[in-house]
Amino acid sequence: MGLTVAEKIIKSHLVKGEMIKDSEIAIRIDQTLTQDSTGTMAYLQFEAMGIPRVKTKKSVAYIDHNILQTGSENADDHLYIQTVAKKHGIYFSKPGNGICHQVNLERFGVPGNTLLGSDSHTPTGGGIGMLAIGAGGLDVAVAMGGGEYYITMPKIVNVHLTGELNPWVASKDIILELLRRLSVKGGVGKIFEYTGKGVKTLSVPDRATITNMGAELGATTSIFPSDDVTLEFLKAQGRKKDFVELKADKDAVYDEVVEINLSELEPLAACPHSPDNVVPVSSLHDIKVNQVAIGSCTNSSLADMMKVVKILEGKTIAEGVSLVIAPGSKQVLTMLAQNGALATMVESGARILESACGPCIGMGQSPCTDAVSLRTFNRNFEGRSGTVSAKVYLISPEVAAVSALTGYITDPRETGKPVSINLPEKFLINDNLVVPPADENEVIEIKRGPNIKPFPQGKPLSDVLEGKALIKVVDNITTDHIMPSNAKLLPFRSNVPHLADYCLTPCDKNFPANAKKFGGGFIVGGSNYGQGSSREHAALAPLYLGIKAVLAKSFARIHSANLINNGILPLVFENAADYDDISEMDEFKIENAISQVQNGIVVVKNLTKNKEYKMLLGITQRQKEMILCGGLLNLVKSKNNK
Repeated sequence: MGLTVAEKIIKSHLVKGEMIKDSEIAIRIDQTLTQDSTGTMAYLQFEAMGIPRVKTKKSVAYIDHNILQTGSENADDHLYIQTVAKKHGIYFSKPGNGICHQVNLERFGVPGNTLLGSDSHTPTGGGIGMLAIGAGGLDVAVAMGGGEYYITMPKIVNVHLTGELNPWVASKDIILELLRRLSVKGGVGKIFEYTGKGVKTLSVPDRATITNMGAELGATTSIFPSDDVTLEFLKAQGRKKDFVELKADKDAVYDEVVEINLSELEPLAACPHSPDNVVPVSSLHDIKVNQVAIGSCTNSSLADMMKVVKILEGKTIAEGVSLVIAPGSKQVLTMLAQNGALATMVESGARILESACGPCIGMGQSPCTDAVSLRTFNRNFEGRSGTVSAKVYLISPEVAAVSALTGYITDPRETGKPVSINLPEKFLINDNLVVPPADENEVIEIKRGPNIKPFPQGKPLSDVLEGKALIKVVDNITTDHIMPSNAKLLPFRSNVPHLADYCLTPCDKNFPANAKKFGGGFIVGGSNYGQGSSREHAALAPLYLGIKAVLAKSFARIHSANLINNGILPLVFENAADYDDISEMDEFKIENAISQVQNGIVVVKNLTKNKEYKMLLGITQRQKEMILCGGLLNLVKSKNNK
């Protein structure tokens, strides 16, 4: 039986386990990436392991999230990351060099390699045939230290593409169509592998848009083959030597097949407030637009930017629209400046932002009250833009640019002849904002600002766990709800005690105070609890507040792993109806917790209601060891001591 592309990479990197669906495997990691929102914690954890130098082929630390410097906190964190990277063998991408996923695709990604990143959109690397996975910072720290990365062997879904996109239809519409069909929970435990004749019609930036937003499906990752299109992209980046052809065997067997005829797609939009709330743009009539934001790690390539330029050329944006554009990297921005496209953008009325994440994470450019904001980004969770009342739509760059001109959500097919662009055969190569690590023998002083606080560490599991159900939340709670990430809070990413005061406050402003008042307790959640960003702080803040377990109908993959990594029990209702029975402030008790964890079934007593709930702890033996000793870092330390 033949292998898929994903299976070939897994097989060549397999360290432990067998490639049997739903069993735990461990793979060797070639590359890692961090960004500054998650990086400080990851490097503090790496330092705590006592390993002098990273053992990966290449590790890169990016500064692309916390780029508003209204105080010393962000700049202090950047200096810490730069010095710790210099000392421990990590390349440092300075502020202004660009968004981690865009730059990694351009300059460092290698087909057939594995990439682990402390950012949920790391699967962008699948656009050039990498097995690229998002994870918590602690998992990345372990990988930098030479440790393997553990996952449950995913199912492989064949997304079979036929036909060719019609004019004005974009790669963004392909992934939006998948989200429309499968929902934000449809990819849990799966890798999406793209095959078929339609693949050849998609450029690497097109493919990267699709793999980037595959994270919104809840997928482990997404991947394209490495083919002639990949080779041309790497040649343009001066990296022909990195090319490796990768394709599935003809007799490869997939667990599921999804058929998409590209010729049948039309421009789509994800409506507020979820990436899977997808409708045709043609159905959105008379919706006035206040803001248009173009960029992010999803749609900020040179190809995306040039399409926008062609649409804006010789025109002026509508009177009531604010248009902001963020090229994804210094390379893209410089090439736009050199070919005159930047001037066209500015002349149209666009405002040019730094090459960074920016508005995507609420770091500036929050829209006005009750605004309609069109964004080429990947997430439109309520309040993520920085304005709770804003209505955010996710669309392609083509729809964004056309709508900026009309002032209304507009189907670009109504505007006439489609634009066409020609990209250069050679891209600008200038890596002068990437700082190499120091020689192993060089003495480097690590700079730590006063905002950098020790991270909380779990304690060995107690045999009796008691506490109140401090909060009960609904389905699809995101890590933005659990640990808000806005311009006011991002500067405190290295200060968990400060962040903890905002934990789950979008759901209940009294949650942190109650957690402190009652000495910790339990969280009760619905389905897909913890979807969205990989931010480890969504586990670290509850740990600091004394949370012992989360009871939910189901968990998002990365957040569940982060809870386990920090010694918090992720418990799943065997009977989902038990969720309805629970009220906030019910008193819970778990007896014989150690033996119950080892058995994988945990009985939670509701002392208030005089009832018991059978909870499933679907974790591996290795993860049980983590829970028992209080988290992954404690486990690593204990093994190192032995």
